[in-house]
Amino acid sequence: MAALGMQDIKRRIRSVNSTKQITKAMELVSSAKLRKAREKLQKTRPYFETIGKTIEEIATSTKGIQHEFLNPREIKKVGYIIITADRGLCGGYNTNVIKTGLSHMEEKERVSVIAIGQKGRDFFRKRNYDLDGEFVQISENPTFTHAQSIAKLAIELYKQELVDEIQLVYTEFISTINQKPKILKLLPLDMATDTAKENEEKDKGYSEFMSYEPSPEAVLSYLVPKYVESMIYGALMESSASEQGARRVAMESATDNATDMIDKLQLQYNRARQASITQEIAEIVGGAEALK
Repeated sequence: MAALGMQDIKRRIRSVNSTKQITKAMELVSSAKLRKAREKLQKTRPYFETIGKTIEEIATSTKGIQHEFLNPREIKKVGYIIITADRGLCGGYNTNVIKTGLSHMEEKERVSVIAIGQKGRDFFRKRNYDLDGEFVQISENPTFTHAQSIAKLAIELYKQELVDEIQLVYTEFISTINQKPKILKLLPLDMATDTAKENEEKDKGYSEFMSYEPSPEAVLSYLVPKYVESMIYGALMESSASEQGARRVAMESATDNATDMIDKLQLQYNRARQASITQEIAEIVGGAEALK
């Protein structure tokens, strides 16, 4: 019985060690991908932040402007762009961003989803949500072309009044161990933000001297699609870095847990082996005593 127990323990040690090698390799791969994703993120952040500020300045410095991207509508249906990963093994990354989207959806009567990432697509498809579009196999290496395709679909839905509001749900990368799900309203443009109010105060002195050619409406018609593309691309880059950071932490934790489990199993094996040796000695001594 002791020998059988020892064989089982040795088999488990080999199995856990194999798993440990896999998680360690995935941790190293995620670390390399995270480094590249952070470099791209640092390059793109200033661009889409500048685009956002520019749009706010134009809208707040121009009084009485009427535009389909600015005028609020009666909210009958809200469209959500939800960015998840194509793969799992990244801790609570996918669950957290989906929960954030669902909690916001509870306040709405009708919703539809543009799913980015296989995990999000599968989740909303299984629950029979209205899917306006799906984009998979892009979460780890997003490009600006992907953002343009997503933005084109979202803007078209908004223009055709199939949705009355566009919300972007993604994960902001703060650090390797800290990622925060966020929701950003893309359309109609919300100029009631603190930044917009600050810009309005600054522009009081010279807004009347600003002019846009051929008109503010034409400028917005050109810039707003660029703004939406930039916001989506920025969110894709933030989510890509967050995914790799979450996966690296998850794989590091799994490797550490595997190491602890191997140590415990090795201790069990040593105890079983010691018990087996003790039993054999006892049997030998007992046999010798019986021969006397």
